[in-house]
Amino acid sequence: TLFAFLFGLGFWLQMQRLTARGADFARIYLRRLTILLLFGLFHCFFVFSYDILHLYALAGFALFFLRGVSDRTLLLAGLALALFGRLAVTEAVELSGYAAISGVDAAYTDAAVMARQAASESGDYLALLRLFTEFLRLDWIQNGLLLAWFFYALGRFMVGAFVGRRGWLENAERHMSGFRRWLRLLLPAGLAGELVASLMHTGIDLGVIPENVALSVAAEALHLVAAPTLAAGYLCAVVVGLRSPPAARLIRPLALVGRMALTNYVTQSLIIAFVLFGVWPGLALAGKIGTFAVLLIVAAGYGAQVAFSAFWLNRFAYGPLEWVWRALTYGTLPRLRLAKGKPAPATL
Repeated sequence: TLFAFLFGLGFWLQMQRLTARGADFARIYLRRLTILLLFGLFHCFFVFSYDILHLYALAGFALFFLRGVSDRTLLLAGLALALFGRLAVTEAVELSGYAAISGVDAAYTDAAVMARQAASESGDYLALLRLFTEFLRLDWIQNGLLLAWFFYALGRFMVGAFVGRRGWLENAERHMSGFRRWLRLLLPAGLAGELVASLMHTGIDLGVIPENVALSVAAEALHLVAAPTLAAGYLCAVVVGLRSPPAARLIRPLALVGRMALTNYVTQSLIIAFVLFGVWPGLALAGKIGTFAVLLIVAAGYGAQVAFSAFWLNRFAYGPLEWVWRALTYGTLPRLRLAKGKPAPATL
């Protein structure tokens, strides 16, 4: 949610800055999105099928064409899509019985799942690519998840663009009392909502709570409301925390990871692939490790990304993939290595 929100915020800030200096915002931004779409398609077909880059590019095109709507429309339509767009699509597909008719259900039998796991462990990269393609066809296209997650992302983009229009983060000092007030409300409410939704989902999965459509929809709806509430609470916590020296010392190193968001996102996919798949030199641990092991991998992997991001950005102006993205967008080769003693440029 925060990643998508920041994408929408970044859209608005880029539009303001490019327009202010007389640049052709439409040409630059549409080119930027097209390159992101190509990155995403390569990533989801050849690295890891759970890709969001192509989805963000598609939703970004929609946001571009909505840039002229009123603040009220941007906020209300954005909230409606962010909260219930995905649920509306997935429940419509579920209630229509389309999955059973189209054969999607057959892809999620125990035998089918085990066959995919065996292929992921086999070390056969071409077999893995076929799995990725089959997943994208069945779940992403045929089962409607592309449209569901498109609405999910677009709604968050629109809310981020609305906040960008209002200048609340650019002028955070003027609104600090509001950030503190909303922090006290949103963070506890989001945590409580997610806890209840998780308990409901777990109870249904374990058979403790009788399964029925209404209860499942209620649990999912609660999660869809609680998740952005919690994310907004985290956002307020970061804004407030940056004004506290002890908290700021803990938070600021994480900004380096964000400045290399594209590079770090793709790197995380490579880490996941290394852990789960048997393609050389993969560990083929899919289905063999539990939650605790995953948490250790996450902590070690993210810690390594924080350290690498600091190392890289002390020497270079952009992350590796950020540099490629910028070069392709503007058709020039930006200076990569930092001049001695010169800080890296602030980039979106």
